[in-house]
Amino acid sequence: MITQISQADCAVLIIDSITRGVEEGISKDGQSHEHALLAFMLGVKQMICCCDKMDATTPKYSKARYDEIMKEVSAYLKKGPTILEALDMISEPKRPYDKPLRLPLHDVYKIGGIGIVHVGRVETGINKPGLVVTFSPTGLTTEVKSVEMHHEALLEALLGDNVGFNVKNVAVKDLKRGYAASYSKNSLAREAANFTSVYYYEPPWIDWQWLCPILDCFISHIAVNFVEVLTKIDRRSIKELEKEPKFLKNGDAGFVKMIPTKPITMETFSEYPPLGSFAVRDMRKTVVEVIKAIEKKDALGAKITKSTAAAAEKK
Repeated sequence: MITQISQADCAVLIIDSITRGVEEGISKDGQSHEHALLAFMLGVKQMICCCDKMDATTPKYSKARYDEIMKEVSAYLKKGPTILEALDMISEPKRPYDKPLRLPLHDVYKIGGIGIVHVGRVETGINKPGLVVTFSPTGLTTEVKSVEMHHEALLEALLGDNVGFNVKNVAVKDLKRGYAASYSKNSLAREAANFTSVYYYEPPWIDWQWLCPILDCFISHIAVNFVEVLTKIDRRSIKELEKEPKFLKNGDAGFVKMIPTKPITMETFSEYPPLGSFAVRDMRKTVVEVIKAIEKKDALGAKITKSTAAAAEKK
């Protein structure tokens, strides 16, 4: 679900309509509530919620029963648009056209006769053949060989495009899901050493300082360590209430410093919203957070492919 929703601009959420299914689904710990929360965290700001009102019967509906159902459905639809009408009402999302390239990889494939194909969505910037890009967190730099979408070659891939692209002289093991491509000479994406986020404390996370919950940030799925609470804040105004508190209690919020256990590319929410929000999941609870600040590592000793180095020497 996380892989697919990260490629979408809108979503259709189907809610269980059995007895008390809607109430349970949208409750605080319900599955529908969690799906909506994760979709919002991954950048989906437009969502259509549907309840299937067709009750299952065996054998198939008789003509009389079918007429009764259609009469009930017709009366219900007067209260709102149909799903097709709702889809037509969705507007194109606003995109940050002025930002440098950020292209997280969803998958890496090795296809016979074609080679290695990297698949991802252009979150910001432009991807095109001949472009020199750097992949974070490893810092590998290479040149884009070709870009395709729906089996058609593209001169350039724009924001929101889900594309497959080849790069020169890179083995399939060198790039993995969760890596992010950026311009090699402009606003490099780099590995996060640690980051600070807004954290809303709720049970059952009692001993939060000993937690190592799972974090989902765009495609990456890793564990993080809670280090310290920097500031206790008001949940609504975000104003500082207490500096360096010893603990947070139920209902509190604060700026919390975290350290990822594995290399990950992250950005602040103010600069790159698609890469600046995440969900922390532990003990069947999911909390969506935004990244306020990041301390990044330098990509020392990063690999540069031979073709890219040769091209740079010619210039």
